[in-house]
Amino acid sequence: MSSALREVGVITSAKSPVEDALFGIFDKVGETRPSMVLARLGVRFSKGWDAAAVAQAGQAAAEELAPMIQPYARQLIEWHRIEGRKVVMATTSPMTMCGPLAELLGLDHVIATSYGVKGGSYDGTVDGHYVWGPGKRDAVKEWAEANDIDLDQSYAYSDSRYDLPLLRSVANPVAVNPDPRLKVLATGFGWPVLYLDVPAGVPKVAGLEPAEAAMAVLRPELTPYARFDIDGTDFIPKTGPAILAANHRSYFDPLVIAFALARAGRAGRFMAKKEVVDAPVVGSLVKSLGTIRVDRGTGSAGALDSAISALEAGEIVVILPEGTIPRGEAFFDTVLHGRAGVAKLAAATGAPVIPLGLWGSEEVWPRNAKVPAVWNVTAPPKVQVRVGPAVDLSAFTKAPKKSQKSPKSKKSEQSKSSGKTSRVSVSAKKEEKMVETVMAAIVELLPDEAREVVVPTEEQLARTQPSSAKSSDKAAATA
Repeated sequence: MSSALREVGVITSAKSPVEDALFGIFDKVGETRPSMVLARLGVRFSKGWDAAAVAQAGQAAAEELAPMIQPYARQLIEWHRIEGRKVVMATTSPMTMCGPLAELLGLDHVIATSYGVKGGSYDGTVDGHYVWGPGKRDAVKEWAEANDIDLDQSYAYSDSRYDLPLLRSVANPVAVNPDPRLKVLATGFGWPVLYLDVPAGVPKVAGLEPAEAAMAVLRPELTPYARFDIDGTDFIPKTGPAILAANHRSYFDPLVIAFALARAGRAGRFMAKKEVVDAPVVGSLVKSLGTIRVDRGTGSAGALDSAISALEAGEIVVILPEGTIPRGEAFFDTVLHGRAGVAKLAAATGAPVIPLGLWGSEEVWPRNAKVPAVWNVTAPPKVQVRVGPAVDLSAFTKAPKKSQKSPKSKKSEQSKSSGKTSRVSVSAKKEEKMVETVMAAIVELLPDEAREVVVPTEEQLARTQPSSAKSSDKAAATA
């Protein structure tokens, strides 16, 4: 905000080391009482500021801040809208500075500190509540009463312990991206702790989620019972959404794919069968990684919606379109057959589909084995991973041309401002063609032997079958 005020000439002095230090402390530990005392005193120092220039600075700052809003915040806002709730920003910042940001986010109202104005300039006073601590609670209560809002049925989100008065005044308090003190208090009160840069339910420790922490130790050299030949990871986008689609040959595949993602410097949200996510011990770890639970055969759209949300948040979603490891002779088929999930995701989000071809992972952990061959360190099998360029699906996903006579509706503008991706649906026939195109791209990444017709031996066929009916549910990624 201070840089925006300098740009419009409201603040003429250069940034001082003290200012940098204060902002540095705020970034590290959040609000402190001394910093807020200084902020309160800052109201006096605003005396004489041109109110129109401050509003101009607020607009400029909003345009810079809006793209920085954490990805899952927009989806949280959208969820409350769907549930029929008003979404209100309550902030200590002056109204003229935060109002434009709230408008860009499509919020219903702003409760903010109003600075006194005389003759078009700030007069160094506060007009009404100073919206901080108990003052924020009181301002919210007044607004709620005036607008017939029941706080006993409302939600409040905060990252600061100084918002405890507000959090305690609603039925559903949530600590969001909390400072260390609020996190301790929220844990003691039994309040939900939410991080808006990761999916719901994913914890963070020292600023890192488990998937990010795992990247530090995801090194092929730490797996001596297999050799890895990984290439093409430059095709995995460094930022932004992507659908990583791979073939499925072994229970070992998720770890191999994770190696490729780690080399690209990205974490991925795997789509996994419910049997894995719901498992007593492994399930907790899998959930902490932000894994998307797939309940196959129920017709539920929950997994698809969760994957779309992850892509809209700029994440990578890993999908194995075959759904499960092929059994019997199907395992040796030169043509890969996938399910519609990958096509639905691509059509719904427009995210690029990056093909990944796996070969040899079944030698490390064949389907008929309950554990990988970790003892095979003298002659470890080779696992080949090839990542290719994004599959061109534009012929199937081009949206129909919009009529020039139809102006954009207000609703569509709000959808755009809230960060929602424009979703396109395609026919079942197009979905089938899209899946065939993706699977063909994966086959092209496999070694030549993958395209050779073979007659498998009884022993080879046996290795493609689960060790028991129960173990067949252990495949770790599906569509």
